[in-house]
Amino acid sequence: MKGLTLLVLAAFAGLLIYAGTDFAALGDPKSPASTHVATQYLLRSYRDTRTPNVVTSVLADYRGFDTLGETTVVFTAAAAAWCILLTGRKEDDQ
Repeated sequence: MKGLTLLVLAAFAGLLIYAGTDFAALGDPKSPASTHVATQYLLRSYRDTRTPNVVTSVLADYRGFDTLGETTVVFTAAAAAWCILLTGRKEDDQ
């Protein structure tokens, strides 16, 4: 069973490394995100969202559901950590 697990993990790692070779170079000014997406956010953010800050317009308006999901994950992790800490405290008191 360990051999099969290691084989699956090695295959998955190989797939991730192969997929990583297709990424644009870090900081490449000609990458699609730098040439198309960022320019549109800068040009249209105030007109679309009526928010003077571009960062706020991207996080709150364009990617609102994504930001809400990330906030939910962080809150759930904090609540789980709090519950674990409280459980440990009850065991020590007994």
